[in-house]
Amino acid sequence: MQASFPKAATDQGARHVDGSGSGSPGARHVAIIMDGNGRWAKKRLLPRIAGHRAGVEAVRRVARAARELGLECLTLYAFSSENWKRPASEVADLMGLLRHFIQADLDEFHANGVRLRVIGDYRALDPALVGMIDGAIARTAENSGPVIAIALNYGAQDEMVRAAQRLARRVADGELDPAAIDPAAIEGALDTADLPPLDLLIRTSGEQRLSNFMLWQAAYAELYFTDILWPDFDADALARALASFNRRDRRFGGL
Repeated sequence: MQASFPKAATDQGARHVDGSGSGSPGARHVAIIMDGNGRWAKKRLLPRIAGHRAGVEAVRRVARAARELGLECLTLYAFSSENWKRPASEVADLMGLLRHFIQADLDEFHANGVRLRVIGDYRALDPALVGMIDGAIARTAENSGPVIAIALNYGAQDEMVRAAQRLARRVADGELDPAAIDPAAIEGALDTADLPPLDLLIRTSGEQRLSNFMLWQAAYAELYFTDILWPDFDADALARALASFNRRDRRFGGL
Protein backbone atom coordinates (compact mmCIF):
# COMPACT_ATOMS: atom_id res chain seq x y z
CA MET A 1 0.00 0.00 0.00
CA GLN A 2 1.38 3.42 -0.95
CA ALA A 3 1.28 6.15 1.64
CA SER A 4 -0.77 9.25 0.85
CA PHE A 5 0.17 12.72 2.05
CA PRO A 6 -2.19 15.68 2.49
CA LYS A 7 -1.65 18.35 -0.17
CA ALA A 8 -1.20 21.24 2.23
CA ALA A 9 1.26 24.09 1.79
CA THR A 10 2.62 23.66 5.32
CA ASP A 11 2.39 21.13 8.11
CA GLN A 12 3.11 22.06 11.71
CA GLY A 13 4.12 18.45 12.35
CA ALA A 14 7.16 18.67 10.08
CA ARG A 15 10.32 19.85 11.83
CA HIS A 16 13.88 20.54 10.83
CA VAL A 17 17.00 22.22 12.15
CA ASP A 18 16.82 26.00 11.70
CA GLY A 19 20.52 26.68 12.15
CA SER A 20 20.29 27.53 15.85
CA GLY A 21 20.10 23.95 17.09
CA SER A 22 16.34 23.95 17.68
CA GLY A 23 13.60 22.47 15.57
CA SER A 24 11.02 24.60 13.81
CA PRO A 25 8.11 23.99 11.46
CA GLY A 26 9.53 23.82 7.98
CA ALA A 27 10.01 21.90 4.79
CA ARG A 28 8.30 18.56 4.41
CA HIS A 29 9.57 17.69 0.93
CA VAL A 30 13.00 18.57 -0.45
CA ALA A 31 14.24 17.66 -3.92
CA ILE A 32 17.86 17.79 -5.06
CA ILE A 33 19.43 18.03 -8.50
CA MET A 34 22.66 16.20 -7.69
CA ASP A 35 25.09 17.97 -10.01
CA GLY A 36 28.88 18.07 -10.17
CA ASN A 37 30.14 14.48 -10.02
CA GLY A 38 32.12 14.84 -13.24
CA ARG A 39 33.68 18.16 -12.23
CA TRP A 40 34.57 16.73 -8.81
CA ALA A 41 36.45 13.90 -10.51
CA LYS A 42 38.10 16.19 -13.08
CA LYS A 43 39.47 18.46 -10.35
CA ARG A 44 41.16 15.39 -8.85
CA LEU A 45 42.38 14.01 -12.20
CA LEU A 46 40.13 10.98 -11.71
CA PRO A 47 37.82 9.22 -14.19
CA ARG A 48 34.16 10.29 -14.18
CA ILE A 49 33.09 7.00 -12.59
CA ALA A 50 35.08 8.00 -9.48
CA GLY A 51 32.91 11.11 -9.24
CA HIS A 52 29.75 9.03 -9.56
CA ARG A 53 30.97 6.65 -6.83
CA ALA A 54 31.65 9.63 -4.57
CA GLY A 55 28.19 10.91 -5.46
CA VAL A 56 26.65 7.67 -4.17
CA GLU A 57 28.41 8.23 -0.84
CA ALA A 58 26.85 11.69 -0.75
CA VAL A 59 23.43 10.13 -1.34
CA ARG A 60 23.97 7.94 1.71
CA ARG A 61 25.02 10.90 3.88
CA VAL A 62 22.17 13.12 2.78
CA ALA A 63 19.52 10.38 3.05
CA ARG A 64 20.55 9.78 6.66
CA ALA A 65 20.63 13.51 7.38
CA ALA A 66 17.18 14.03 5.86
CA ARG A 67 15.74 11.43 8.22
CA GLU A 68 17.52 12.96 11.22
CA LEU A 69 16.33 16.46 10.26
CA GLY A 70 12.71 15.32 10.12
CA LEU A 71 11.94 15.56 6.40
CA GLU A 72 8.95 13.56 5.22
CA CYS A 73 10.25 13.16 1.69
CA LEU A 74 13.59 13.54 -0.10
CA THR A 75 13.53 13.30 -3.90
CA LEU A 76 16.83 12.80 -5.72
CA TYR A 77 17.40 13.34 -9.44
CA ALA A 78 19.50 10.26 -10.19
CA PHE A 79 19.13 9.71 -13.96
CA SER A 80 17.28 11.95 -16.37
CA SER A 81 15.58 11.00 -19.62
CA GLU A 82 18.28 13.10 -21.31
CA ASN A 83 21.17 11.21 -19.68
CA TRP A 84 20.86 8.52 -22.34
CA LYS A 85 22.84 10.94 -24.55
CA ARG A 86 25.94 10.23 -22.47
CA PRO A 87 28.52 7.62 -23.62
CA ALA A 88 27.21 4.06 -23.32
CA SER A 89 30.06 3.16 -20.96
CA GLU A 90 29.07 5.93 -18.53
CA VAL A 91 25.39 4.92 -18.66
CA ALA A 92 26.41 1.33 -17.90
CA ASP A 93 28.53 2.52 -14.96
CA LEU A 94 25.60 4.53 -13.58
CA MET A 95 23.25 1.57 -13.84
CA GLY A 96 25.82 -0.62 -12.13
CA LEU A 97 26.09 1.86 -9.28
CA LEU A 98 22.32 1.88 -8.95
CA ARG A 99 22.25 -1.91 -8.69
CA HIS A 100 24.97 -1.85 -6.05
CA PHE A 101 23.19 0.91 -4.11
CA ILE A 102 19.97 -1.10 -3.94
CA GLN A 103 21.81 -4.25 -2.86
CA ALA A 104 24.01 -2.49 -0.30
CA ASP A 105 21.60 0.02 1.24
CA LEU A 106 18.14 -1.52 1.13
CA ASP A 107 18.56 -3.29 4.49
CA GLU A 108 19.49 0.01 6.20
CA PHE A 109 16.57 1.82 4.58
CA HIS A 110 14.17 -0.89 5.68
CA ALA A 111 15.56 -1.06 9.21
CA ASN A 112 15.05 2.69 9.58
CA GLY A 113 11.47 2.62 8.31
CA VAL A 114 12.28 4.41 5.06
CA ARG A 115 9.91 3.95 2.13
CA LEU A 116 11.52 3.82 -1.29
CA ARG A 117 9.68 5.40 -4.23
CA VAL A 118 10.72 5.83 -7.84
CA ILE A 119 9.42 8.50 -10.20
CA GLY A 120 9.98 8.54 -13.93
CA ASP A 121 9.61 5.92 -16.65
CA TYR A 122 11.88 3.46 -14.87
CA ARG A 123 10.19 0.44 -16.44
CA ALA A 124 12.04 1.29 -19.65
CA LEU A 125 15.29 0.24 -17.93
CA ASP A 126 16.84 -3.24 -18.09
CA PRO A 127 14.23 -5.80 -16.94
CA ALA A 128 16.56 -7.26 -14.29
CA LEU A 129 17.10 -3.81 -12.80
CA VAL A 130 13.36 -3.09 -12.96
CA GLY A 131 12.79 -6.29 -10.98
CA MET A 132 15.27 -5.17 -8.32
CA ILE A 133 13.59 -1.77 -8.08
CA ASP A 134 10.10 -3.29 -7.83
CA GLY A 135 11.34 -5.63 -5.10
CA ALA A 136 12.86 -2.75 -3.13
CA ILE A 137 9.66 -0.69 -3.43
CA ALA A 138 7.53 -3.64 -2.32
CA ARG A 139 9.79 -4.47 0.62
CA THR A 140 9.60 -0.95 2.05
CA ALA A 141 6.00 -0.13 1.08
CA GLU A 142 4.54 -0.74 4.55
CA ASN A 143 7.19 1.28 6.40
CA SER A 144 5.96 4.34 8.26
CA GLY A 145 9.06 6.53 8.08
CA PRO A 146 10.20 9.12 5.54
CA VAL A 147 10.12 8.60 1.79
CA ILE A 148 13.23 8.53 -0.37
CA ALA A 149 12.05 9.09 -3.95
CA ILE A 150 14.56 8.38 -6.72
CA ALA A 151 13.98 10.00 -10.11
CA LEU A 152 15.05 7.44 -12.74
CA ASN A 153 14.69 7.92 -16.47
CA TYR A 154 12.79 11.01 -15.39
CA GLY A 155 12.00 14.19 -17.29
CA ALA A 156 9.33 16.63 -16.16
CA GLN A 157 8.04 17.23 -19.68
CA ASP A 158 7.72 13.48 -20.22
CA GLU A 159 5.96 13.18 -16.86
CA MET A 160 3.41 15.81 -17.90
CA VAL A 161 2.88 14.12 -21.28
CA ARG A 162 2.23 10.80 -19.53
CA ALA A 163 -0.16 12.54 -17.10
CA ALA A 164 -2.06 14.08 -20.04
CA GLN A 165 -2.27 10.68 -21.68
CA ARG A 166 -3.70 9.13 -18.51
CA LEU A 167 -6.37 11.81 -18.32
CA ALA A 168 -7.11 11.51 -22.05
CA ARG A 169 -7.68 7.77 -21.68
CA ARG A 170 -10.13 8.42 -18.85
CA VAL A 171 -11.97 10.95 -21.03
CA ALA A 172 -12.04 8.49 -23.95
CA ASP A 173 -13.43 5.77 -21.66
CA GLY A 174 -16.18 8.09 -20.46
CA GLU A 175 -14.81 8.17 -16.91
CA LEU A 176 -13.89 11.86 -16.90
CA ASP A 177 -15.55 15.03 -18.18
CA PRO A 178 -12.93 17.23 -19.91
CA ALA A 179 -14.41 20.22 -18.08
CA ALA A 180 -13.47 18.53 -14.79
CA ILE A 181 -9.75 18.57 -15.60
CA ASP A 182 -8.24 21.11 -13.22
CA PRO A 183 -4.84 21.50 -11.50
CA ALA A 184 -5.81 18.91 -8.88
CA ALA A 185 -6.67 16.39 -11.61
CA ILE A 186 -3.32 16.96 -13.28
CA GLU A 187 -1.46 16.66 -9.98
CA GLY A 188 -3.28 13.39 -9.36
CA ALA A 189 -1.97 12.00 -12.65
CA LEU A 190 1.67 12.92 -12.03
CA ASP A 191 4.31 10.50 -10.77
CA THR A 192 4.40 12.44 -7.48
CA ALA A 193 0.66 12.21 -6.80
CA ASP A 194 1.16 10.42 -3.46
CA LEU A 195 4.04 12.62 -2.23
CA PRO A 196 3.85 15.81 -0.16
CA PRO A 197 3.96 19.11 -2.07
CA LEU A 198 7.48 20.18 -2.97
CA ASP A 199 8.80 22.85 -0.60
CA LEU A 200 12.46 23.27 -1.48
CA LEU A 201 14.44 22.41 -4.61
CA ILE A 202 18.24 22.36 -4.24
CA ARG A 203 20.78 22.29 -7.05
CA THR A 204 24.45 21.71 -6.37
CA SER A 205 27.58 22.69 -8.38
CA GLY A 206 26.69 26.33 -9.10
CA GLU A 207 24.39 25.76 -12.06
CA GLN A 208 21.12 27.71 -11.85
CA ARG A 209 18.53 25.90 -13.95
CA LEU A 210 15.93 23.18 -13.36
CA SER A 211 17.06 20.89 -16.18
CA ASN A 212 13.60 19.43 -16.81
CA PHE A 213 13.14 18.40 -13.17
CA MET A 214 9.80 18.62 -11.33
CA LEU A 215 8.62 21.62 -13.37
CA TRP A 216 4.99 21.35 -12.26
CA GLN A 217 5.85 20.63 -8.63
CA ALA A 218 8.34 23.51 -8.45
CA ALA A 219 5.74 26.16 -9.34
CA TYR A 220 5.82 27.57 -5.78
CA ALA A 221 8.78 25.70 -4.34
CA GLU A 222 11.70 27.69 -2.97
CA LEU A 223 14.90 27.36 -5.02
CA TYR A 224 18.35 27.05 -3.45
CA PHE A 225 21.55 27.01 -5.50
CA THR A 226 24.94 26.17 -4.02
CA ASP A 227 28.44 26.02 -5.51
CA ILE A 228 29.17 22.81 -3.57
CA LEU A 229 29.77 19.88 -5.92
CA TRP A 230 27.44 16.98 -5.16
CA PRO A 231 30.10 14.57 -3.82
CA ASP A 232 30.99 17.21 -1.19
CA PHE A 233 27.39 17.87 -0.12
CA ASP A 234 26.69 16.67 3.42
CA ALA A 235 24.42 17.00 6.44
CA ASP A 236 25.71 20.49 7.26
CA ALA A 237 25.06 21.66 3.71
CA LEU A 238 21.52 20.29 3.87
CA ALA A 239 20.94 21.98 7.23
CA ARG A 240 22.11 25.31 5.77
CA ALA A 241 19.69 24.94 2.87
CA LEU A 242 16.85 24.23 5.29
CA ALA A 243 17.84 27.21 7.44
CA SER A 244 17.67 29.40 4.32
CA PHE A 245 14.23 27.99 3.59
CA ASN A 246 13.10 28.87 7.12
CA ARG A 247 14.03 32.50 6.61
CA ARG A 248 11.92 32.90 3.48
CA ASP A 249 8.43 34.39 3.38
CA ARG A 250 6.21 32.09 1.30
CA ARG A 251 3.06 33.91 0.18
CA PHE A 252 1.86 31.63 -2.66
CA GLY A 253 0.72 34.65 -4.66
CA GLY A 254 -0.94 36.38 -1.71
CA LEU A 255 0.17 39.27 0.48
